[in-house]
Amino acid sequence: MRRLVASLLTVLLVGCASGPAMADKRVAFVVRNSNYQNVVALANPANDASAIADLFRKTAFDVVESRRDLKNTDMRRALRDFTEKARDADIAVIYYAGHGMEVDGTNYLIPVDAVLERDTDAYDEAIALDRILQAIEPAKQLRLVILDACRDNPFVKSMKRTVASRSLGRGLAGVEPSRPNTLVAFAAKGGSTAMDGDTKNSPFTTALLKYLGTPGLELGKAFRLVRDDVMNATANRQEPFVYGSLGGNDVVLVPAAAPASATNADTRADYELAERVGTREAWNSFIAAHPNGFYADLAKAQRNKLEQGKPPAPVAEAEAKPAPPAAEPVKPAEMVVASRAPAETKPQLSLPPDLPRLLQTELKRVGCKAGEVGGDWDAAARRALAAFNDNAGTKFDIKLASLDALDSVRARTGRVCPLECDRGFRAAGEACVKIVCDDGYVLGPKNTCEKRPERKATSAPRRATGGGGRHCFVYGGNSFCE
Repeated sequence: MRRLVASLLTVLLVGCASGPAMADKRVAFVVRNSNYQNVVALANPANDASAIADLFRKTAFDVVESRRDLKNTDMRRALRDFTEKARDADIAVIYYAGHGMEVDGTNYLIPVDAVLERDTDAYDEAIALDRILQAIEPAKQLRLVILDACRDNPFVKSMKRTVASRSLGRGLAGVEPSRPNTLVAFAAKGGSTAMDGDTKNSPFTTALLKYLGTPGLELGKAFRLVRDDVMNATANRQEPFVYGSLGGNDVVLVPAAAPASATNADTRADYELAERVGTREAWNSFIAAHPNGFYADLAKAQRNKLEQGKPPAPVAEAEAKPAPPAAEPVKPAEMVVASRAPAETKPQLSLPPDLPRLLQTELKRVGCKAGEVGGDWDAAARRALAAFNDNAGTKFDIKLASLDALDSVRARTGRVCPLECDRGFRAAGEACVKIVCDDGYVLGPKNTCEKRPERKATSAPRRATGGGGRHCFVYGGNSFCE
């Protein structure tokens, strides 16, 4: 019977060992400018940008850099840093929510400290769209800029024209990217403005959240669906528009999930079958079909445990022991019954004793676990799994370590939880680097460089003379004589 089960196991495991293909590296930079210093603040960009950043994290982007209320210098530095992250990326995305403007046919994104008294100030105080495109230029497959910045521009009303013929258009001007596989998506068609809407998110971002995260959805179709939703929501008053072009191959922002037969589901099912048989031959068959990976390591441990717990018999006994009779041929009907019988009383998969340590190791690899990795499922480990749930969109029970959680974390190829740095440091790739402010700037309460406040001069005592050769002083509203 043992030989029969081992033979059946070998047949069931053939051809099931195939590893997942390496995923493309995807990086995203999300900016929201809402608390403008010289015009009225915007309400929706904070919600819009936060929701988009969460979408990228939940769809397992390798890098999601999210910044808010950037001043001119900070925005230029952030773009420079993101260029390094996009250097080895396949897909690079920049999403911007805030004020934008068009001056003489050139589009600009407006930092929160802009004054823009004259039309020419845009060259110095705003960020040209061409600079945004340069930041994602190194990406190999797709370069995508999404601009929810086509609102009415409050700076235009008070801005002085230095040249009467210089145009200051409504919204943003249409563009034509010079690089292939580059798209620029506007919330509203060139020369028109977008609406913030009456809900938590703008109509444009609401549609983006609905379609961009759909696994396997071709990007061009996703933006066509976004256009239809926005036009329906705004009674055809706002039409999103995408500039640029893609090649003939389908481009997706979020890859489709691998079919179940290509994931760990088959390997785990085979492991359960080998465990039900529980013999050395069964584990050998499993390892032959699945020579590498987590379950292969477990199977080898199970086989070693069998060999250590049952020492081999002495040579004399082995020779004296009569050989067992040959097994009778089994009819096909009996084979079917034998293969189905275990499924009726399927036992629970036994958990490896070091599962907490294995899960913590993987949580640390994807950036969700800080500190040391231990063998106990303690409060720090529970916090790490909770952070993974928040950023990956999963709902694993944090009270215990489970194989399902381990499988899910192992499937992630890059960082899931954002890198958190102490005050005075900022995230740069996978490390925290010290923030160094330029001369005349100091580190502010928001962990950004701010202009050093000027010291107020203190008033000196005022000297007065009194009668009789006495000298009197007036200081702080009081008189003193000596």
